[in-house]
Amino acid sequence: FFFVPLFSMPAGSKSSIRPAVRPKIVKKKTNKFVRWHADLFKRMAQSWRKPHGMDGRSRRNFKGTPVHVKIGYGSNTKTRFLMPDGFLKFRVSNVKELELLLMHNKKYCAEIAGNVSTRKRRAIVERAEQLQIKVTNGEAKLREEAA
Repeated sequence: FFFVPLFSMPAGSKSSIRPAVRPKIVKKKTNKFVRWHADLFKRMAQSWRKPHGMDGRSRRNFKGTPVHVKIGYGSNTKTRFLMPDGFLKFRVSNVKELELLLMHNKKYCAEIAGNVSTRKRRAIVERAEQLQIKVTNGEAKLREEAA
């Protein structure tokens, strides 16, 4: 049984650019570590801080208290910074920086920096198509002019 595509994609289109390897990404913990008692006080931020109280239940790891940040919750080093599509991000500000990905276009994808102008963005996206490099935010800031 063979799959026959109904239409063919152009060479530089987004869907044809695939990573060389795409390992399964396993997340040990998907929800955030929340600071103890952050839900009780508006002035207290949600971001994790280690509990230091002398008699605190959370510091003493009593049953029913939230889990602490530990090294065991870390991601696998092979998949740590991988995006869901299997590429690693590389921030690009100009066309010259894009050329660095010439030999690594199956492992890294380009992400255009936020402070890059529309004119330079067009040049980067155009060159990326020629080099077969995936651009994650290629459509950003590129609006068609109203006639």
